[in-house]
Amino acid sequence: MLKSHSLFTISFFTLFLSANAVAQNAVIVNGKAVPKAQLDKLVEKMGKPDDPQVRDQAREMLITRELILQDADKRGVIQKEAVREQLEQARVGVLVGAVFEDYVEREGVTDSDLKAAYENIKGQYAGKEYHVEHILVDKEADAKAIIVQLKAGANFEDMAKAKSKDPGSAKNGGDLGWVSDKALVPEFSKAMVQLKNGQITDKPVKSQFGYHIIKTLDSRDAKAPSFDEMKDQLKQMIMSDQNWQKEKFSEMMQKLRAKAKIQ
Repeated sequence: MLKSHSLFTISFFTLFLSANAVAQNAVIVNGKAVPKAQLDKLVEKMGKPDDPQVRDQAREMLITRELILQDADKRGVIQKEAVREQLEQARVGVLVGAVFEDYVEREGVTDSDLKAAYENIKGQYAGKEYHVEHILVDKEADAKAIIVQLKAGANFEDMAKAKSKDPGSAKNGGDLGWVSDKALVPEFSKAMVQLKNGQITDKPVKSQFGYHIIKTLDSRDAKAPSFDEMKDQLKQMIMSDQNWQKEKFSEMMQKLRAKAKIQ
């Protein structure tokens, strides 16, 4: 009886360990465990909603990767000189990118860089901006008919919801919010800036998108966001410029060589 109880205890303990191992691992391939943490990280990198389907896709990717790694080891391809050279090149490439990224993050973007970029961007906010609504249709005849209804007292917002083919603004009664004339197609901007507050175009305005009926609700002097509000955006903009990257990489290498002992 004691022996039977001991066997039951061992079996239960084995099952417990197996279940715990499954919980900690995403999958086990030919006895090699792939940690669940790798699955979590891969799902996050995929940038999709974390659901069972996405996790299944990520799990299959991990299985494929692990099978290839195991087979590469069995075939001994890692020992081939050409493969080892390519792996080393890839390693160096990753390290070069990481070192440069760290350099840029620590000292690459100066305050003078940011302020110069801000002054350049700030100039784009000169002039006026307009709070505007529009109704967009395909045919000129439809646009003319809507203008007639509006002149007869129809509500602009209701007409936009019912008639406009612009999915972004139609649900909001045709409201485009506050916009600069520079941000819109020329035909639209030209008509918009000529309207008084509360006025509607008396003729359809043709653009590449169709025929617009435009209503200007209000206008004001454009105001640029503050330097602090745009600082992060400016930094990303500067760092993505290829010419700037080349200059900074050259600067980084000059500093490294200046400190190095090269014989």
